[in-house]
Amino acid sequence: MIKVSVIGWPISHSRSPLIHGYWLQRHGISGQYEKIAVDPTDLKSFLNSLRSGEATGCNVTIPHKETALVLVDELDDRARRIGAINTIWRENGKLHATSTDGPGFVANVKSHCTAFSFAGRCVTILGAGGSTRALVDEILREGATRIFIYNRTHSRADALALHFGTSVKAVDGRELPASLAATDLLINTTSQGMNNDNQIELPWEAMKPTAIVADIVYTPLITPFLTTAQNNGHIIVPGLGMLLHQAVSGFEKWFGVRPEVTPELYTLIARDIDPDYTP
Repeated sequence: MIKVSVIGWPISHSRSPLIHGYWLQRHGISGQYEKIAVDPTDLKSFLNSLRSGEATGCNVTIPHKETALVLVDELDDRARRIGAINTIWRENGKLHATSTDGPGFVANVKSHCTAFSFAGRCVTILGAGGSTRALVDEILREGATRIFIYNRTHSRADALALHFGTSVKAVDGRELPASLAATDLLINTTSQGMNNDNQIELPWEAMKPTAIVADIVYTPLITPFLTTAQNNGHIIVPGLGMLLHQAVSGFEKWFGVRPEVTPELYTLIARDIDPDYTP
């Protein structure tokens, strides 16, 4: 039996076993996908056990995405560019790793907005953490010509922009209205906006009506940030689809079948988050 897991600290919140369990059943594969709490001090020994053949691979989530990077044997180009991983698989006795967050985000946007193309577009991202690096990398590869990064700590946004070159610029509060006026896609990568008491203050009136607004947060399914965007007339892209799409390539590497993100799967996970969800 092929054994795979998702590791993190903590990990109890993870919906990954439900996603992969759905695909295993759908494709009639004899496999196992479980969640394992791995203390940061035990990460090296866990990966050594993976290398020795105890399992086929794993997903990696907070706080291990950057630490695990230096503990595997082979990184693909994407992992090297962004400096983080979320998917590990064993191949010829070595641990290989990549990040699927960027492709997962892009696939989610395209699934919601089928006519949208990143080519030649301007994007503004709120936040400058690890997820932002993954998104910037993939969005540039999709052909976006300009990316603005806004973060409360401007120095972090500036460092991220410098890493990716002249197409990416850090903006401060004074520059934000002009940036939003040029924006075709606005993305929230911060935990702000999850709760009504911690809203993101933005000059929504500066944005063009055709701008799409996305969130990578998926709990709640429609964040207050997205509700505000919707109330301002914008098409929204909820974060749950990114979670589903980023899981596709890992499943294919481990189990040899490329699964699909179906409405049935979306509803299954959405109802696990919110039992009152209706398609």
